[in-house]
Amino acid sequence: MTYRTTVTRQFVAQHYLTVPDPGPEGDLHSHVFAVEATFAGPSLNEYNYLVDIDDVRAALDDAEARYRDATLNELAEFDGYNPSVERFARVLHERIAPAAADGPADTLRVTVWEDDEAAAGYEAPVAAATDSDGRDG
Repeated sequence: MTYRTTVTRQFVAQHYLTVPDPGPEGDLHSHVFAVEATFAGPSLNEYNYLVDIDDVRAALDDAEARYRDATLNELAEFDGYNPSVERFARVLHERIAPAAADGPADTLRVTVWEDDEAAAGYEAPVAAATDSDGRDG
């Protein structure tokens, strides 16, 4: 048995891909990103919450304030990385996961939609948010 709680948010941000031959995605462009933060866990706390939705909303407010109208390529957390939607999902996971630090949620899945047809996600234990630089092995 698993409980799930999802909170969503939308905002506009810009990026350009830095891979070889990115096509038109290599030019600066905007997306209306839709972010879904889904916490999961096997139990509820004494108030029958998996995670406090107000805490998740506050974490999403913080993320939106950081990324809204920003160019992702210019931000420190993307330094040395192609700012793909997959990378953005991981960066957002690290920013949002602490909202569940004191509760029974043990995983967070962040899905980032870059348009109506394409999304990418990152799922990891809530504790994985303590990774200091987000670098994969």
